[in-house]
Amino acid sequence: MKLITGTQLRFGLVGVANTLLDALGYALLVTLGVPMFVANFLSTSAGMALSFTLNRSFTFRAKDGDVRRQAILFFAVTAFGLWVVQALVILGVTKAFPGIHLLVPKAAGIAVGLVWNYVLYHKVVFRKPHREPAAPANEVPSDPPLR
Repeated sequence: MKLITGTQLRFGLVGVANTLLDALGYALLVTLGVPMFVANFLSTSAGMALSFTLNRSFTFRAKDGDVRRQAILFFAVTAFGLWVVQALVILGVTKAFPGIHLLVPKAAGIAVGLVWNYVLYHKVVFRKPHREPAAPANEVPSDPPLR
């Protein structure tokens, strides 16, 4: 049994790439005098766009799917994971462990969000289309049953 699949490894690499783009873009924009909120919006948007592009083509190899459907689902899954799932995990960990260092609940939220994203990207956003198995070439289709 493999500890990690190729798809999971590619997902991790894409995550590192879009996180670096987000962090470095944010730092550069703020350094150039862009207000923090605007810089964060621009850098996270760039990271999300890179994430969609690389996850679609490299991680899940779903180039043949409907790109508009995938983009809408990707944004919905990612936004819900960031703004709802992660927030609930942070709240839960903070309530369960009062006084805990503020990065621990955030790390827990990121970890749960990572699993959330991977599962839903794999099963919903970039799922492979279900195809009926082809009949063998030498097999003749049978007539429908008589009633």
